[in-house]
Amino acid sequence: MANITLTRLTEDDRERFILDNQRAFKFGAMEEFGNRDDHMEEDGEIISRRTIEDSIDGGVAYRIREDGRIVGGLVLTIDEKTQRNHLDLLFVDPDAHSKGIGYAAWQEVERLYPETEVWETCTPYFETRNIHFYVNKCGFHIVEFFNAHHPDLHDPETGEENNYEGEDFDGMFRFEKRMK
Repeated sequence: MANITLTRLTEDDRERFILDNQRAFKFGAMEEFGNRDDHMEEDGEIISRRTIEDSIDGGVAYRIREDGRIVGGLVLTIDEKTQRNHLDLLFVDPDAHSKGIGYAAWQEVERLYPETEVWETCTPYFETRNIHFYVNKCGFHIVEFFNAHHPDLHDPETGEENNYEGEDFDGMFRFEKRMK
């Protein structure tokens, strides 16, 4: 296996990070739904620029590198007080899928943050590849399924209370991995 490392995102790489993230997320949706996809956010993207920027600004962003070459990225929210930390974003370039890069990157995250008591993350219901990855590879457990009958009480983009009035909400899995 190639050498996988994480390096902190630099300001001069921020725009490329956003575009790479959108490309990877769009690839997953296109793989699942094809051109008929109706899961787009603003500007025809699966994940909006605002969502990515808010995540970067509120967290710790890393580039995933394979032998020094950029192959993905991730953003974490670290709560030093509770050690209940959150994986906000994780993506691997579609051209580098199925090589163990995501798993190696996740192992590096766990090594970098040994004080973490619980890791949390979410993924849309249709991202079966992600569900497999988090549950079967990384050891997360599905702890909640947000949907029209059980909505997430806080909008992941704004943190404000959700009401889902008039929205098509398909569903999102929430995962946890207890470390201690």
